[in-house]
Amino acid sequence: MAAAVRFDDVQVGDRVPALAKVVKREEVKAYADASGDQNPLHQDDNFARSVGFPGIIAHGMFTLAHLTKTLTDWLGDPSALLQLKVQFRAVVFMDETLVAKGRIDELDPATRQARLSVWAEVDRAGERVLPIKNSTALVQLA
Repeated sequence: MAAAVRFDDVQVGDRVPALAKVVKREEVKAYADASGDQNPLHQDDNFARSVGFPGIIAHGMFTLAHLTKTLTDWLGDPSALLQLKVQFRAVVFMDETLVAKGRIDELDPATRQARLSVWAEVDRAGERVLPIKNSTALVQLA
């Protein structure tokens, strides 16, 4: 499968279409089961409250999976995502809307690759919070 995004059709500054998802307890539980990460921080509200959170939080890798899906949906071919480097900077709570985004920062005509800035954000009481920031992706364009 070839990448759907053509090198000749993009330019520096173009945005990756944002992808929003409401984080639900059932999905976090399914992620815990699939990944084997059964940490009570992601499963038990009482435990999460005992360590200072209002309830369970999503796994960092759950947030990363949403960012990865955003990029691979845009690219049209998962193998076109060559590299992803992220910093996890904040937690994500249940029922928050997690939005993954990206922007083209560099284009290399010799390789037809693009370097992107990527991030994930939530709106928390009117404040933009970045669970993933200072992050980059390298992608292969058609």
